[in-house]
Amino acid sequence: MNPLLNHPIVKLLFFGNYFYGICAIALSVEAALQQRESLNDGWYYLLCFSLTVLYYSKAYLNIEITDTKENIRGHWYALHKKSILLSLWFFTLLALLLIIRIFLTHSFVLLHLNSTEYILILIFPLSGILYYGINSKSFQSFNLRNIGWLKPFIIGFIWAGAVTVYPVLYQKLIHQVHYEMNLIAGLLFLKNFMFVSVLSILFVIKDYAKDYNQELKTVVVKMGLGKTIFQVILPLCLLGLASFIAFGIIRNFHWMKIFLNTLPFLFTMAVAFDLQQRRSIFYYLIIIDGLMLLKALLGITAMLYF
Repeated sequence: MNPLLNHPIVKLLFFGNYFYGICAIALSVEAALQQRESLNDGWYYLLCFSLTVLYYSKAYLNIEITDTKENIRGHWYALHKKSILLSLWFFTLLALLLIIRIFLTHSFVLLHLNSTEYILILIFPLSGILYYGINSKSFQSFNLRNIGWLKPFIIGFIWAGAVTVYPVLYQKLIHQVHYEMNLIAGLLFLKNFMFVSVLSILFVIKDYAKDYNQELKTVVVKMGLGKTIFQVILPLCLLGLASFIAFGIIRNFHWMKIFLNTLPFLFTMAVAFDLQQRRSIFYYLIIIDGLMLLKALLGITAMLYF
């Protein structure tokens, strides 16, 4: 293993899910700029970071060391369980305080939102809860994570809502203006939905052998690696790309702005072809998840300079 990848800070950044928090902030900034909205205050992005870290860390809280010999990431979680739990308690408390702050500061506006705004506020957290499942005998069947083919699209849906809808919805909230889901917002939502869904499918490839043995009907298990790349990943990339090009044309974007935003989709297609070879967990965490940060940085650069 590359010594840099084995560095404690690198492992903390990626295994501790802090990199996801950074990606969530960057994508939120990108989407706000693309919708020509003002950026939110630092408290909003701190809440965004905290909730993202908490959400992604939940799956690893009950891992035992004896069960993780073949799972580098899980083994790291088991070895650092006390410090991770302390970190999660910190982010939970921080998130609660920030949410209370929003309610106390904007309680009057929150009471006068319309039904569409309430739906948009609730649908993405509800999807996230159902993704992991409700810990109850009555509701165990609602665990969406076990529906293999649906899993990547649920993740894409949650991310698209968190980084595309919420930043603008919050901006409208603090200025006491109603949020409207128009064609522009819809196309941008579709672009982000497709992009993250594709990355999630690429991540499923990592667990192809395990999912196959457990008879978990993921997209890759049902279709095979080759068909997944050519019949699912490439068409979804092209659909997301087409939605952004339509978005850019409607917005009269400079050609350079459109070009920079096409690069992440082209890089994603290249990575998809590369995954026909077996790759390490760090490849998925740094290269594939890194495409989210690359997309955000290119999008931000395009909006600020072209």
